[in-house]
Amino acid sequence: MLTLVAFVVALGLLIAVHEYGHYRVAVACGVKVLRFSIGFGKPLLSWRRKDSPTEFVLCALPLGGYVRMLDEREAPVDASERHLAFNNQPLRARAAIVAAGPAANLLLAVALYAIVNWSGVEEPRPVLGSPVTASIAERAGLVGGEWVAQTTVGDAAPVDVVSFEDFRWRLTQAALSGDDLTVWVSADEGGPARPVELRLSELDVREADASLFQRIGIVGPWTAPVVGDVMDGGAAAQAGLRAGDVVRRVDGHPVGDGQRLRQLIRGGVGAGGARVEQTWTIERAGQSLTLVVSPAPEQQAGAWVGRVGAYIGAAPAMETVRRGPVDGFTQGVVRTAEVSWLTLKMMGRMVIGEASLKNLSGPLTIADYAGKSASLGVTSYLLFLALISVSLGVLNLLPLPVLDGGHLMYYLWEGVTGRSVSDVWMERLQRGGVVILLALMSVALFNDVARLAG
Repeated sequence: MLTLVAFVVALGLLIAVHEYGHYRVAVACGVKVLRFSIGFGKPLLSWRRKDSPTEFVLCALPLGGYVRMLDEREAPVDASERHLAFNNQPLRARAAIVAAGPAANLLLAVALYAIVNWSGVEEPRPVLGSPVTASIAERAGLVGGEWVAQTTVGDAAPVDVVSFEDFRWRLTQAALSGDDLTVWVSADEGGPARPVELRLSELDVREADASLFQRIGIVGPWTAPVVGDVMDGGAAAQAGLRAGDVVRRVDGHPVGDGQRLRQLIRGGVGAGGARVEQTWTIERAGQSLTLVVSPAPEQQAGAWVGRVGAYIGAAPAMETVRRGPVDGFTQGVVRTAEVSWLTLKMMGRMVIGEASLKNLSGPLTIADYAGKSASLGVTSYLLFLALISVSLGVLNLLPLPVLDGGHLMYYLWEGVTGRSVSDVWMERLQRGGVVILLALMSVALFNDVARLAG
């Protein structure tokens, strides 16, 4: 139920903001707006404000919306109202009305990011967990426990890192752009920092998924190697492990953090899923103990991994990241611009075949993420709304004839040549745009089903 409510609220808000952008600028340009609709199909609710020509409508299918303006191309217009028709407006006014929808979504994203920055968010401190074996991070010399102070791409100025999520975002940007990332790390907060270069340009990045961070080797922040809740009957319970035990060594290998311990457990199986015994050195109530643990083999994605039936690793150290009025707004603008540019680059790479079409997501995935983010709290839901709002704004600016970007493309042609696109070509382009859009929607829906089925 939460997923459905979160999805409907998100969709309704983003569509309303988009269409309000069109409506507000149209009214400001002197265009008569006949209907402002959220959704399609049968009207569920309609109203009209006093002395307003606009009918506001809420319809049964909340999968879009529209603003219907007076236009001689759609219906005859009385001579006394021709100056109020959209098609009779100057080119700059028509372009502004069309661009206002995507612009409203981008402005909403700025506002949402700014609100989160001002209110503050609890995020893990920028301390690195143990790197994945044979990963880029391990080859670069990272061992885990390092404090990340700054990052640098190329010759750009170093950028301060305020949290692990902030660092993860910079990793994502650099990896998807094919850029090497210099990470300035220190032994503790405020200590002398040294540069470590992550050769992210070596990655073949076609999909932005969890495996990307596995290959980079940085999958989470540092956590203490502590045993949490122990399941009855599991390998941990059978070995005598208890909640609160601190694991120091496994088969003589030092255990630096929870991530390293999870790696050793997962690798604690023999060929064909044979059970293997591990010798654990633990600390309990100030005493050192040695226990024999035999992880239970389990198949995962076609490979055998070990499980002990216990929560492994303490919660990471958290801190509240909060920004002032100016800095919070500035960072909202910066994050919106970064997400927009990254979205455009990924779309461009998909067009030329350098990125997989599996990156496309449809309504089922969006609904799933809406529910998950809402269950995590208001802040997570606001960040989800900001991300989807950016995506909606960027998508509508693409030069596809049926989208706002397609209409702006027509106006660019008109501005350069001095004449509008002919009706014949307009119809051809619209049909082609519908075919492309339906194809993209089909791929996105297929990806949704595949993700949920997997």
